[in-house]
Amino acid sequence: MAYAGGSLPAVIHPEKLTHINFAFAHIQADRAVLDQPGSTADIARLRDLKKTHPRLKILVSVGGWTADGFSDAALTETSRKTFARSVVEMLRQNDLDGVDLDWEYPGQGVAGIKYRPEDKGNFTLLLKTVRSELDAAGKAAKHSGADHYLLTIAAADREYFDHVEMSRLQVYVDWINEMAYDFFNSLTPTTGHHAGLYRSKFAAPTDRTADAAVKQYLAAGVPAEKIVLGVPFYGRAFAGVTAKNNGIDQPYEHFQDFYSYTDLVDKFIGKQGYVRYWDADARVPYLWNETSRSFISYEDPQSLAVKVCYVQAHHLGGVMFWELKLDRDDALLDVIARGCVIH
Repeated sequence: MAYAGGSLPAVIHPEKLTHINFAFAHIQADRAVLDQPGSTADIARLRDLKKTHPRLKILVSVGGWTADGFSDAALTETSRKTFARSVVEMLRQNDLDGVDLDWEYPGQGVAGIKYRPEDKGNFTLLLKTVRSELDAAGKAAKHSGADHYLLTIAAADREYFDHVEMSRLQVYVDWINEMAYDFFNSLTPTTGHHAGLYRSKFAAPTDRTADAAVKQYLAAGVPAEKIVLGVPFYGRAFAGVTAKNNGIDQPYEHFQDFYSYTDLVDKFIGKQGYVRYWDADARVPYLWNETSRSFISYEDPQSLAVKVCYVQAHHLGGVMFWELKLDRDDALLDVIARGCVIH
């Protein structure tokens, strides 16, 4: 799972989790730093969960959307070592189990961050350097073998692969958190299923899906067990949608909002004129409000159950989700924790 700092849920059930990514640390002067207010206290509380559930692993995620500093940190051998050693220091000081690098994205400035063509090769070198420093530190601290420091990345699909050396970099990471969500958002010209497993029958040839993303990773030589499928605990809403096909894959006037699953259940599903439908092709639900011409794409227990079975059938590494506080009484988490259940 992933968790965003500053709003740690009042209740966390560690027995339902294997790993927690504390998000986010950031990069300052080529160094990874915990700069969010309350980070130290939140991490201390997460560490306390391990006292009764020692198999739980706590990682810190560095980066996130609009988080800058990666391109500079990856640029030279000196900057890479500075960054890698700061990661080791951060893990040691906070008694953490590993680090997740969430660079959105190498070689691309869509999030308003600095980028260079050299990011492609430099990202591989950065991961190699971090892996080396983590292994050396782990060996010295007897934090090795099955208990070694973890190194993971959050990654995307499609054009992301044009700017990274996936087949080369994957050897340095324990696994890849594939962000199979936000396929449709405020930056896309039409509505659509933002976390569709497969294609809708109304989909354009260029539409993205979780299944296509997984196949792209496999084609690049990433072992199935290193692919962790990311799922969203939130929905994306579009307004002024063309009233055709219940709003699926249609032009819209403006992006309406981002809604947690809690908000969706409490305020939208079956309320205010929003009707819940199931796309049997894409294997996901959606909401359509005929009166306001509003379309909401989201994940629910039914679609998550399908994805959990998909993960197990394809022998993938597991499921990651963003983020814990967006769930409603563990309704989504429980589906993941339960595993594939064939009815």
